[in-house]
Amino acid sequence: MSSPPAPLPCILFVEDEHLIRMIAVAMLEDAGYAVVEASTADAALSVLEQRRGVDVVFTDIDVPGSMDGLALTGRVAERWPRIRLVVTSGRAWLREAKVPDDGRFFPKPYRSPQLLEAIGAAA
Repeated sequence: MSSPPAPLPCILFVEDEHLIRMIAVAMLEDAGYAVVEASTADAALSVLEQRRGVDVVFTDIDVPGSMDGLALTGRVAERWPRIRLVVTSGRAWLREAKVPDDGRFFPKPYRSPQLLEAIGAAA
């Protein structure tokens, strides 16, 4: 008897543009991922402080609040080192070395296969 497949990672998706977030979250959920949403880095930190089980943080660099998405990844890497990081932007291009904790950079715009590949590689 084979064991059931391991559950897919839980993604915290941080994006302030509602339509982009809605479409991307639908892509991830259709692929079987559990997704938690946040529209700011501050809201994302609040989610992480209140919820266990987040495996990947996917964040846009340009989010409003007291810090941007890159600063958020630095905080996540310090406090929750097991969480994998993926950073995206349509305005900036980062070398992956700039993303904390061996995180990945993923440019916008993206389509479903590219998003799923980036999440799969990070997880």
